[in-house]
Amino acid sequence: MKKSDKWQVTSDESRCPLRLGNLATHHSSLVTRKAFTLVEIMVAVAVFSIIIAAIYSTWILVLRSAKVGQEAAAQVQRQRIAVRTIEDSLSCIQSFQASMQYYSFIVQNGDQPFLSFTARLPDIFPRNGRFEGFNLRRLTFTVEPGADNEKNLVLRQNPILMDMDSDEQSYPLVLARNVKDFVVECWDTNALDWVDGWDSTNSLPPMVRITLTLTLDNQNDHYNSTAPVLAITREIAVPSSTLPTVAQTGAPNGGGGGGAGNIGGVGGNGNGNRNGQNGNGNGNGNNRGNGGFGKGGTGGFGSQPGGTPQ
Repeated sequence: MKKSDKWQVTSDESRCPLRLGNLATHHSSLVTRKAFTLVEIMVAVAVFSIIIAAIYSTWILVLRSAKVGQEAAAQVQRQRIAVRTIEDSLSCIQSFQASMQYYSFIVQNGDQPFLSFTARLPDIFPRNGRFEGFNLRRLTFTVEPGADNEKNLVLRQNPILMDMDSDEQSYPLVLARNVKDFVVECWDTNALDWVDGWDSTNSLPPMVRITLTLTLDNQNDHYNSTAPVLAITREIAVPSSTLPTVAQTGAPNGGGGGGAGNIGGVGGNGNGNRNGQNGNGNGNGNNRGNGGFGKGGTGGFGSQPGGTPQ
């Protein structure tokens, strides 16, 4: 091995791999490297906040829409139940002329709508369990203020020979909430038109028309607000009529039909059974010598004409 190969002298360039030129270039690259400025960060945060606010607003609108839809569906169902309850009760109405203090039909409209009558209710009628064994009850439908200034259609019941208890008076059955209007009309056979009252205390109307209007906004005034409303009108035929006193209590025995009479004869009153069908008597003579027709006393349900002339 040669000495020159063992001891080689390296130059400064070989010892220092980083030259001055390379150092300047590396320093300049470090200085010119870019980053986000404060303005850019603030703009990014603002855009991100706007996107989050839009997503939140959309979610709130979806929740509110779902809530409004559920409330509307619940109101429609309540409305149907209320009208169906009134319809079922009117189909079971009863009235007896001899006891009108228990079977009167009362209708009132205006600021305090009111509907009251007596019906023999089925076992499936609401709250029938509280009146077990007393299916003949007086029903009273009224519109009364409830919580949060809302107006509710309520139902109270009591047996006709008993007073209304305190629980039924204080806690009536709520048929519909947020009631804007409740109108009861009766068909007048004389006027051939609907009337908003019923003055005939000894009879029942042949038809009743019910109009129930509910509002979806329970925060506004229910009679003046422009909130969305749900209205339903139902015409109900009353299948019953007032039973006359004579059919309920009966009548005393009456005379039967008069018998055949002679000329100029004075007719007499016959003695008949309860129905006034059998009786004998003398008819009054008239029509130029021909015997007239006698007439007996009035029977329980009518009278029979006299016999044939002689």
